[in-house]
Amino acid sequence: MKKPHGRKTKQKVGKILLEPHRETAMKMLKQIPDEQLVGHLFSHFYHKNERVKFRSIAAMGTLGARVGKKNMEKARIILRRIMWNLNDESGGIGWGSPEAMGEILCQSPKLALEFNSILFSYLDPGGNYIEHEALQRGVLWGIGTYLGSNPHDLNDKTKELLFEYLYSLDPVKRGYAVRALMNENCFDCKLLPENIMTDYHQIDIFDGWHFIATPISDMALSCKNHKILA
Repeated sequence: MKKPHGRKTKQKVGKILLEPHRETAMKMLKQIPDEQLVGHLFSHFYHKNERVKFRSIAAMGTLGARVGKKNMEKARIILRRIMWNLNDESGGIGWGSPEAMGEILCQSPKLALEFNSILFSYLDPGGNYIEHEALQRGVLWGIGTYLGSNPHDLNDKTKELLFEYLYSLDPVKRGYAVRALMNENCFDCKLLPENIMTDYHQIDIFDGWHFIATPISDMALSCKNHKILA
């Protein structure tokens, strides 16, 4: 017996996520009932194609915010599922979960009031610190996304931790930390490390639907009023 919202809908969602234009894809996804769409977007967080993965995360942000406008408790359930995915007890890895949390919170001020401290805590060794190296990238990305819409919500502790990641051995983490601090406008009042100004590693930056290969140094140079720390 076929499941009513099973493989066929999942394949449909996957096909939509390959659409070249974000606006077209989002309109098509909106035609799928929210209660069906949420599970299929979660499943695409584990897609081997990074573009599909990030697009599903972006779509989850739109979906979560939309659900929140209609029913806050249902939106909370989505965020609790994200939190569970990041819990050691879940038995999973939690790919895409911190990124999705950032996407949802940046589009829903009400949900942000309840959950932004949890997102920040994933970076804090004294909080709900995520030890998995690859997932730390997701936490940095999620925080950066959130700060893009809420630049004044960053606390001093998380800001300090973000600056520490500018010295990470992982170029992706360095780049994601630069992105987060750029979105928070920290570089207007902080000294920018010289290692970032001369960091020519290229990383893929997701612009909402596509990836753009960008040298970390170019990201730093785009900061206004930056200063170099010798």
